[in-house]
Amino acid sequence: MHSFFLRGIPFHLDITVSCGQAFRWKKHNGFWYAPFRTCVWKIRQEGDILWYEGPEENELVRYFGLDVPLDNILKDIDRDPLIHKAIEQCRGLRILRQDPWECLISYICATCANIPGITMRIENLSRKFGSPLELDGMVFHTFPNAGSLSKEEICSVHACKVGYRDTYICGAAKMAADNPCWAEEIRALPYPSAKKKLMELNGVGPKVADCVLLFAFQKYEAAPIDVWMERIFRTNYFKEEQKLSYVKASEFAREHFGQYAGYAQEYLFGMREDISKKGG
Repeated sequence: MHSFFLRGIPFHLDITVSCGQAFRWKKHNGFWYAPFRTCVWKIRQEGDILWYEGPEENELVRYFGLDVPLDNILKDIDRDPLIHKAIEQCRGLRILRQDPWECLISYICATCANIPGITMRIENLSRKFGSPLELDGMVFHTFPNAGSLSKEEICSVHACKVGYRDTYICGAAKMAADNPCWAEEIRALPYPSAKKKLMELNGVGPKVADCVLLFAFQKYEAAPIDVWMERIFRTNYFKEEQKLSYVKASEFAREHFGQYAGYAQEYLFGMREDISKKGG
């Protein structure tokens, strides 16, 4: 078991891995577990110490974004009483640096679905097309790579209970297999162009594109809008009864919170139930 001393770096592991960014983290006996490529990561936080096994230290730092100046970001987005409260409540929440391929398929699976449904689809795909990994008596599965998944028949993917998303998953797999540099190309583009490029894929609409750009490419101006965020913006910032369009809500997020709108969105999402209970 290795240790990493945060030395004043603001980080809250539990909130970060459980706030709906990624779907493969599971908590067992005080540790969080998730499969990564060829091994399982195991990690827990005790104050300013992270105890972990699986990743190298540089991988740990990169994935959890521990090299990102979070205090500066939070200071930048702290522009109204509601986000101020969210920052106080969720301080240490960091946006993960996820694998672009896994993130893309995960959020295609996330269309019109809740977190349990998303998790189920991702685990079904991994069990069927990935490889088993064991740690502490538990079995995990690697995420299927694009090359192998692109060779599968749609019916095999459909059997993973992904529903109508089967054709979208197969299409994305073929794209990634045919163009191994796709992620580098997306990363090099500015946010608007990167979003437009991702949306050329069938099954990738504005929300999926924004999620992938935020969680896999660190395009922090991307602000994904789900039913929770639409409600938060509509009732707290617009004071309107009429539902906001995706474009209006996401553009407002960028105008109001600036270049780190995605971080603001994630902090507000982190306290969504508290906001809802108090009616905004």
